[in-house]
Amino acid sequence: MCNIHPKFDDRGLIPAIIQDATSGQVLMLAYMDQEALERTLETGQVHFWSRSRQELWHKGATSGNIQVVVDLSLDCDCDALLLRVNPAGPACHTGKFTCFHNPLSRI
Repeated sequence: MCNIHPKFDDRGLIPAIIQDATSGQVLMLAYMDQEALERTLETGQVHFWSRSRQELWHKGATSGNIQVVVDLSLDCDCDALLLRVNPAGPACHTGKFTCFHNPLSRI
């Protein structure tokens, strides 16, 4: 039991799985720091920590493809988040609806 407090890793990050609240389709995986999580909870729109740019990132701020949070939960170990969202457009920077659009040819 984790007492419902997120466990951030040694870099201060926690993985966040983003799922379409209507279809159930997994849209993307990104990371949040404490500030991104707080902003998400305060605004109802998803914020992340960009590992490549090393800055807070409001999903959809430039593209308009925001993600409105329906609910947010922690996994059993409190070291991963699941956010069910209503997306305003594609999740992937490539323009695809989901970032998971590259099937492996063999398992």
